[in-house]
Amino acid sequence: MSISIISLIWLTLWINMAQLQQGGPDEKEKTTALKDLLSRIDLDELMKKDEPPLEFPDTLEGFEYAFNEKGQLRHIRTGEPFVFNAREDLHRWNQKRYEALGEIITKYVYELLEKDCNLKKISLPVDATESEPKNFIFMSEDAMTNPDKLMVLIHGSGVVRAGQWARRLIINEDLDSGTQIPYIKRAMDEGYGVIVLNPNENYIEVEKTKSQVQLSSDGSDEPAEKRERKDKTFKEAKKRRDFYEKYRNPQKEKEMVPLYIRDNGSPEEHLIYVWDHFITHSAAENTFFVAHSYGGLAFVELMIQREADVKNKVTAVALTDSVHNVWHQEAGKTIREWMRENCCNWVSSSEPLDTSVESMLPDCPRVSAGTERHELTSWKSLPSIFKFFTEASEAKNSSLKAALTRRSHRIKHEEI
Repeated sequence: MSISIISLIWLTLWINMAQLQQGGPDEKEKTTALKDLLSRIDLDELMKKDEPPLEFPDTLEGFEYAFNEKGQLRHIRTGEPFVFNAREDLHRWNQKRYEALGEIITKYVYELLEKDCNLKKISLPVDATESEPKNFIFMSEDAMTNPDKLMVLIHGSGVVRAGQWARRLIINEDLDSGTQIPYIKRAMDEGYGVIVLNPNENYIEVEKTKSQVQLSSDGSDEPAEKRERKDKTFKEAKKRRDFYEKYRNPQKEKEMVPLYIRDNGSPEEHLIYVWDHFITHSAAENTFFVAHSYGGLAFVELMIQREADVKNKVTAVALTDSVHNVWHQEAGKTIREWMRENCCNWVSSSEPLDTSVESMLPDCPRVSAGTERHELTSWKSLPSIFKFFTEASEAKNSSLKAALTRRSHRIKHEEI
């Protein structure tokens, strides 16, 4: 029985009920009987019988898709773009299929970072045991030793992982607009070391058992407030994932619990950890950040926690449609002043690229990214961001040279 037929049955029954309610006592008795019948119909069970198994391929080839020479995802036989509604009236099944493809895309991008961009994968925490959950980042060979420039890339929140700006763009448009690879390649061509963060890999999910629940809830040395915040984040994410379960009768799925990754349990924690263990120890004279959406909020939190170090190490920050809020995050006056001088936020706007956009917050300048689509802001603003970094680096060097010249003149004058 298809969902459309089920809907028709429901509609017919409700129409009959409405007609009966307009009649006398006999009709009202019939209405009561119909209501009783409706209460006995388990729509979830009907849906369950219709939904195919949630079993999907684990390779692009299995999905019969591949990326062409333009980086576009196309069907191997038809050459057509990806089709979300592979089966009509089965939105939940289509969504699960899309998510399964998304996981394959994530692994595919990881492979590109290592093989195409020559980045190396570094596990986190750096002292992790074999059995504990782990995260990882990617970095160029010279990320820690490049004496001149280092670029750090931070994506936004959600399902995206290291190397991605937006999964939707990768699947529906192309790799250039949806991944960080154009930034990585251009940065390396221009002499930057590169670090690619992975701020959304905060926990692994394991099947709920008594021992694992005990490990998840009691096996941490973190303060109770911190654990509660993480649990709340996990529950909210799970609630979003389960949105369709209420009306698309789920096939019985295993109940899962999160095992958080030590010192990487949130995007903010992840950035601070990478800062403390990698960025702050890099040799680069000039460090630059590109932070998209929630990545901007994470950067502001880094400034709050490591203000003096950031000011000393970071030359410029490019935000793309950042969702940070200096008031809600309680960023101090000195942080806001530094951001006004050293940050720029390329925001979604109908105005041409780099056109000034009015801001309600007293932090950093806002300019148009040349697109009204949030997920495209990083891709569309790429050339402007590299220009911004070049100018910031030149300004810093000029300032240093001027300071050295003044110092030299002062020394000579004292000698005379």
